[in-house]
Amino acid sequence: MIKFEHTIFALPFALIAALIAADGVPETQQIAGILGAMVGGRSSAMTFNRIVDYRYDSTNPRTKGRALPAGRLSMKFAVIFTIAMSLLFIGSAASLNKLCFVLSFPVLAILFSYSYTKRFTSLSHFALGFAIGLAPVGAWIAVTGDLALSSILIGISVMLWVSGFDIIYSCQDWEFDRKTKLFSIPVKWGIQKALFVSSILHVLTLTLLLGIAQVNGLGSAAYLGIAIVAVIFFCEHRMVRTDDLSRLNIAFFNLNGYVSLVLLASFAADILLF
Repeated sequence: MIKFEHTIFALPFALIAALIAADGVPETQQIAGILGAMVGGRSSAMTFNRIVDYRYDSTNPRTKGRALPAGRLSMKFAVIFTIAMSLLFIGSAASLNKLCFVLSFPVLAILFSYSYTKRFTSLSHFALGFAIGLAPVGAWIAVTGDLALSSILIGISVMLWVSGFDIIYSCQDWEFDRKTKLFSIPVKWGIQKALFVSSILHVLTLTLLLGIAQVNGLGSAAYLGIAIVAVIFFCEHRMVRTDDLSRLNIAFFNLNGYVSLVLLASFAADILLF
């Protein structure tokens, strides 16, 4: 029901923010709290999404094989699991500092609210990006107890990146979304224009990543990672075309997983080794 690949998208950026904030390795308790919050937040949000979208998932040929529509998990289990993971998120935030605890409640509301946005706005991709972009901001606050420009820049870069690849991912549901009156950029503007918007968002992501490296005085390892990500973005957008969406899942899961892992490895190497 919850794909591990989805967690890979946000977790490395949270760790990048924590490394930059601590100018090295954060305290063990901080790392544990961040990991607990990531697991709890992501698991509760994705399960809530499956609950809210049950009606659509049951009729969409692409998603009717998911655990809830297929009957492999019960709705009761999903509700209990959502509550348990929400408590893990709040408890992990409380273990970090007071500000994290206070912010955990509105953040959880934001994570849940995304599931409803595609019912009334084509900007739902950005709602998802904003929700996931809160992860590095939260990790920064977990380490420092405060906000900073760098944390906001990292959060925005994640928002743009996630919004871009979610637009690509939603192209495969273009016909279903149109019939069921769900909103998305592919439905509003068509697949060709949607893919162009996605490419612009990823160019902006790269620009922000360069700014983050510059603001924090990072060196060649970080810039090499950003260059590799630029190549990955290029390959991703070459693989997915208006007349051929057959490799969309490879672009979505595999390549985007590499993006966050490459950046974590390169930024961590720059911070810890050079």
